[in-house]
Amino acid sequence: MSIYEVIQKRRSIRSYKPGPVEEEKLNRILEAARRAPSAANRQPVCCIVVKDEKIKQQLKKVYSEEWFYTAPVIICVCCIPEKAWRRGDGKNYADIDAAIVMDHLVLAATEESLGTCWIAAFKVPLLKSILNLPSGVEPVAITPLGYPLNIPEPGYRKPLNELVKFI
Repeated sequence: MSIYEVIQKRRSIRSYKPGPVEEEKLNRILEAARRAPSAANRQPVCCIVVKDEKIKQQLKKVYSEEWFYTAPVIICVCCIPEKAWRRGDGKNYADIDAAIVMDHLVLAATEESLGTCWIAAFKVPLLKSILNLPSGVEPVAITPLGYPLNIPEPGYRKPLNELVKFI
């Protein structure tokens, strides 16, 4: 599949089959995430991969949608702001670098016929506690990962002329 086909095929999946994700596929997805570009190549990111059922059940308190914790794998992409590049005006790029990692992960999962759903509406302090994240490591996004039970139709996308300005 070409990158353009992967981008067209990607959906936010909110129902998962109960079967496991093959280690080879998971490793390819994580390798794609590792290869994501970052500002000044600082790579101020880390991924937490959750397969443990007890931890997944605890994550119900972080984000309560049932489909979320029924996926066989949950991945949390974190940033480490202290290690990130800062632009001349002081803007820290840690969140942006983590978002690029998540995007690589989501697209690689699509290539592997796996589903994801980018989630940012979670309870940060509780997630940090459950995942035992050290000080200075900030969760940016979480996603379930597994085989889709249902694949929704494409959602609305604004026309290109509303998103692009040529000068």
